[in-house]
Amino acid sequence: MELEGALGERRMRALIYGGGAVGLGIASCLISSGEEVDIIAREGTVSALRREGLVRTGIFGSFEFGPEEFGAYASLDELLGEERLLRQNGSFDLDRRYNYDYVLVATKSHGSEGAAADLSRRPEILAPAGKVVLFQNGWGNAEIFNEHFQRDQIYSARVITGFQRKKENVVDVTVHADPIHLGSLFDADLAPMVPLAEAISRGGIPTEVVEVVGKDLWAKMLYNCALNPLGAIFGVPYGDLAEVGASRELMEAVIREIFSVMEAAGYETHWSTPEEYIVFFHERLLPPTASHESSTLQDIRAGKPTEIDALSGAVVRLGEEAGFPTPVNWTLYKMVKFMEAKSPSKARDGG
Repeated sequence: MELEGALGERRMRALIYGGGAVGLGIASCLISSGEEVDIIAREGTVSALRREGLVRTGIFGSFEFGPEEFGAYASLDELLGEERLLRQNGSFDLDRRYNYDYVLVATKSHGSEGAAADLSRRPEILAPAGKVVLFQNGWGNAEIFNEHFQRDQIYSARVITGFQRKKENVVDVTVHADPIHLGSLFDADLAPMVPLAEAISRGGIPTEVVEVVGKDLWAKMLYNCALNPLGAIFGVPYGDLAEVGASRELMEAVIREIFSVMEAAGYETHWSTPEEYIVFFHERLLPPTASHESSTLQDIRAGKPTEIDALSGAVVRLGEEAGFPTPVNWTLYKMVKFMEAKSPSKARDGG
């Protein structure tokens, strides 16, 4: 209850670290809810946000927020440099910013180490009762942040809402399969997540606090690991993978192997057996996303690094630690790494 009490009647202070599609989507919700929001993003995104504001379109309605309604910065140094300048000019409002109640990390998973190190070297960014919330894909991000922050400071979000950036300052909400779930992988007190969930929900995207976010993250891992690498390797949308027997068999082999790794490593999800999940996967998950192309394929085409290390790569690493072989995930992982190596990298963060 510490953070809830600290907020009292004042506005929430949130820093969005990573101005990609997810980061801008969540930022739009918090701004819409009247909270104080700053965004750390790439220089091109920052310039567009400062010039044109933030726009959200899509299934939850259209919103426009002027540049004066939030802050946008290319780095923590720039953000804190503004604070120092305001202090020198005697115009800094001590009650306003820079000790954030929440830092929402929305970088790509391959940016986790850099993000964690960057945030930890500026501890004044986080309020005494502040929390770091990871809005990222894959498995292993929380462990990386735990090398820099205490376990009771780190929370995870399971997001299966579809966000796409139409322009650098425009995010489109394309699909929403289930509320965003907030929770802890380290058995931390969940009460601090309640104000954040309520604020995001007020901003238009349903969000809940759950006790089993680990099960949620593994459910998303099953989905992503079955579809992302194969979609990239074959260069097709999800629906094409389901139509051909050979690719269906590959997806189901991925799923069975991940269930075995989860069991060996002591993790679980919402389905007791791979067969139960496979039925749900084909009947409920694939049909509404049949036309979707995997983010891995999109990254390869754009010459960007993929998140395969936090997807198939994480399964392979867990299998090695548990002494369980993962030939299917290992093969797909290596194939995507080849494709990634042959595609010139142009960016390494989420904003």
